[in-house]
Amino acid sequence: MNAELIVRRGVLAIAFAGLLAGGAYAQSQDPTLQQQDIQNDKKDIRNDKKDLAKDRADRNADQRDVNHDKRDLSKDRADRNADQKDINHDRKDLNKDRADRDADQRDINKDKKDLSKDRKDRNQDQKDINKDKKDLHKDRKDLRHDKRGR
Repeated sequence: MNAELIVRRGVLAIAFAGLLAGGAYAQSQDPTLQQQDIQNDKKDIRNDKKDLAKDRADRNADQRDVNHDKRDLSKDRADRNADQKDINHDRKDLNKDRADRDADQRDINKDKKDLSKDRKDRNQDQKDINKDKKDLHKDRKDLRHDKRGR
């Protein structure tokens, strides 16, 4: 502890000697130069205060911008997520629509075959009708002949 006390006293002695030397130096200068320095320092202080006020205003404006950008970013994220959901939903709908289209095309192709078969059946039925008409006409003719006895 003794060494610590000696060091403290030494530092205080050096500091006090420095203050005395600084005071003596300040008194030895020209008073007009000292007054000019004071006026320049006051002017610098005023300018510094103005700069600080401007800097504070800029900092506050920047903080408002940052806060606004954070809100915008949050909204943009929500929009992006909603858009992605829409894209996924549309993709599912598109795949369903494609499957429906393919099924419809298969039905059309099947219906075309059925239509072709139905036309053949209809044409065959018409031939049968025409043949049956001829047969009916012949049968009536034969009946008339049979009734007359010939």
